[in-house]
Amino acid sequence: MLYLFHECSYFHFLGAGALSSPLVATQFAQLPHWSFHYLCSLGVALINTVMLIAVFGLKTQDECLAQIGQQAGEKGTSEKSQFSQILRLREVHLLAFFILIYVGVEVTVGGWMVTYIIDVRGGGPSSGYISSGFFGGLMTGRVALLWVNKKVGERRVLFIYSILAIGLELVVWLVPSLIGEGVAISIIGVVLGPIYPIAMNHAVRILPEWLVTGSIGWIAGFGQAGSALLPFLTGIIASKTGIKSLQPLLISMMAFMTILWALVPRTARKAE
Repeated sequence: MLYLFHECSYFHFLGAGALSSPLVATQFAQLPHWSFHYLCSLGVALINTVMLIAVFGLKTQDECLAQIGQQAGEKGTSEKSQFSQILRLREVHLLAFFILIYVGVEVTVGGWMVTYIIDVRGGGPSSGYISSGFFGGLMTGRVALLWVNKKVGERRVLFIYSILAIGLELVVWLVPSLIGEGVAISIIGVVLGPIYPIAMNHAVRILPEWLVTGSIGWIAGFGQAGSALLPFLTGIIASKTGIKSLQPLLISMMAFMTILWALVPRTARKAE
């Protein structure tokens, strides 16, 4: 149930937001005052903050669980602080770096791919819609592939998705077809979509119950740095070697992400 909740609610709507944002941004990019786009982002952020306060009311996790009739989770016996316990877990750091690379790849594909299509493939002003195709695929994959994840197994299927994404990235790199690349980029979104929820669901399975909330916060927060780090590195490399370097960079990062996933433990360690 936890996995279905993550897949079908939060991550699905996250994908929907990522799908609609490039559509809006592309329209603003064609206007004289393109910077007004940031007013839309500010408005959405303020609405989100108000809704969070309205729903949770600044309550603690245990208070929220009590409201829906659930008991507080199991508590650890260690005398060390919770943060110290989290930082001592190898699984947390492996998952954090995995998510950092994944988020970086996702944002780099969604952003820099438009520049690649325009500069290398000669795409026009509407190339921004390719980004929407990618995030639309991301949103679709997180729901449409639920049955595949269950049938194949979450750990195993993530390797399959990573290999497919690398193969499709090779198509984008080596096949000079604007339409073909647009389709390939959308399918990359489909196969990358389930990876984040699968990783978070795996974290719930292998981490101590009393550290899950803090650990996921650390993993997601650390991983979010990838949305700044990898696009930044892409820009530095592209400024020296050209935007054609985007594809080999993405392929190498996807391969590294797959190696990190292989290092993540399959099962939970014994409670100390």
